[in-house]
Amino acid sequence: MSTIFVVAEEANSRKIIKEYLTREKFKVEAFAVIEEVLERLQSGFPDIFIMEMSIPPRNSLDFYLNMKKRSGLPIVVISEQGQELKRITGLELTPENYLDKPFSPRELISLVRSLLRCSALSVVAEELVRIGNLEINPNDRHTAIDEREVMLTPMEYEFLLLLAQQPQRTFNRQELLDRIWGCDYVGSSRAVDDLVKRLRKKLSQSGSNNNIKTIWGYGYRFEE
Repeated sequence: MSTIFVVAEEANSRKIIKEYLTREKFKVEAFAVIEEVLERLQSGFPDIFIMEMSIPPRNSLDFYLNMKKRSGLPIVVISEQGQELKRITGLELTPENYLDKPFSPRELISLVRSLLRCSALSVVAEELVRIGNLEINPNDRHTAIDEREVMLTPMEYEFLLLLAQQPQRTFNRQELLDRIWGCDYVGSSRAVDDLVKRLRKKLSQSGSNNNIKTIWGYGYRFEE
């Protein structure tokens, strides 16, 4: 169960947002002031923050910037003054992290689920990946087979690294789309199949001992 911290000065706002989210089986903790949140964070972080921000933003802006830097956790900003807030603070408020008041419960739940799903997908690897005669160095984005560099597009590289990091795991097409193309991608899942064809050809032509295996009706995994 995902935990959500809601920060809103108005008692009615806290109550409404908490009711919406609790109804959807989220664990919700609501706070009136930043100081309460900071004290609570001493014992643990949530999976996502929801902040109601007004003008002037007071210490809520400092909290927002600090949390983005320290934790990298998703933060939803809710406000009646979006354009003015962007102008004054310089915040990048987009449909992916911002809701205008008034908003519908469906909008809030949809945004929260989307951010949680995308947040769960972020995996960063810095260690050298070696499988057979394939070597991938995430630090300089260098891919080689038998120590000869293989020229890949950025998307081909990300796709190969993802699969090679977990060679025993089968990834379904939707997860691959979310991870490589992004959670806001709206095109066909055929994009995955087309990329696999190109990547297989490059691996084969470069003499790779390994390749990408199709799991029919589901997705792909990297063969050791």
